[in-house]
Amino acid sequence: MLNRRILRVKAFQNLYAYEQCKGSNFNLAKDFIRESFLPDLNSMEVQDKAALNRDADATIQLFERGVDSKDLIKDAETNPKIKKVALEAIQQFHNANKKDQEFLLKNMVVSAERIPQLYILPIELLQAFAQHVSNEFEKKKKFQGGGAVGFLSDLNLANNQVLKNLRESNAYQAAVAINNVDLEEIELEIKEWFRDYIKPSEAYQEYLKITDPTIEDDLNAADELLKKILFKNDVILNYFSEKDLNWTENKSVVRSLASKVLKNAANLGEESDGQLPEIAMNWDEDKEFFQNIFNFTIESDKENKALIAQKTKNWDIDRLAFTDKIIISMAITEMQRFPSIPVKVSINEYIDISKTYSTPKSKQFVNGLLDVMAKELTDSGKIRKSGRGLLDNK
Repeated sequence: MLNRRILRVKAFQNLYAYEQCKGSNFNLAKDFIRESFLPDLNSMEVQDKAALNRDADATIQLFERGVDSKDLIKDAETNPKIKKVALEAIQQFHNANKKDQEFLLKNMVVSAERIPQLYILPIELLQAFAQHVSNEFEKKKKFQGGGAVGFLSDLNLANNQVLKNLRESNAYQAAVAINNVDLEEIELEIKEWFRDYIKPSEAYQEYLKITDPTIEDDLNAADELLKKILFKNDVILNYFSEKDLNWTENKSVVRSLASKVLKNAANLGEESDGQLPEIAMNWDEDKEFFQNIFNFTIESDKENKALIAQKTKNWDIDRLAFTDKIIISMAITEMQRFPSIPVKVSINEYIDISKTYSTPKSKQFVNGLLDVMAKELTDSGKIRKSGRGLLDNK
């Protein structure tokens, strides 16, 4: 299940990508300015290259000063072409940023919503291996004229009750169809993977030693093959990563959900209603949070940078770790724009993100800065909390 921490990490990763896009768009806008002042090769007039270069430099300076405020350019006392080109460059810059923001927002939501397809995929691989075992057993039996071809335990995986329960589950089969999980394209690879990785594995060989496996034995075997082979073998992991550009970040969540599917199918312990685990308990609500933390952080970029700069006067904000700036900006945004989330929860979440995704010293820096900023923003009324268990402005 995708919890809020995972969603924050995904939003952080896409905000990082957005900042990289902004940097590229900024440079492209400056390239546009340079190109606008190249000599006109079709003109019969003499071209003053030095003057054109000076105009290009002046336009770039004007662009950089006015990139967040067109009024600065409109009020500037300079020649019309410099103003015109600077305004066009700013428009191109903001249009490109808007396009990248929309693309990244859509991509991160689609990535999260593809999680069900991803956790069904390894389960279907286990089903394919089980079918392969059954097919091979039948081939040997036919070849030997219907006589004995080995031990019945050779069919343990083919007869695995957990996998059988899933095959007979309407909810599971509907999920396979809805999420378009199809392994036909890797039919040959399935046979090779079974031969090279599943059959010789310790987990599988131990499973074959059980003459009459219980459903708990079946669950343990399926779960072992899932975790120790499908999610550890580089060749199979390569296949998963080709299916999902965000596989590195999604892997642990997908593994956990796939394991939960097997446990539910075994009907061990807690009663299972046959339903598959969802992306989240309340995906509509979490999806709104997910989209908002991304969009609100971008919207508040200018104000957040000013706040960070004010609190790091002895630091050049451009020298702060790039990741720290994004993490702190997200935290400031969340504390101010999400009234039902306690300040301490927000701070702790972003400290944890900084441990994994930023520099070794980031934890202490992010912690100290957010503590100070949270107190001042609360005292000034910019942070107001309300909701169950919360008091306004606390």
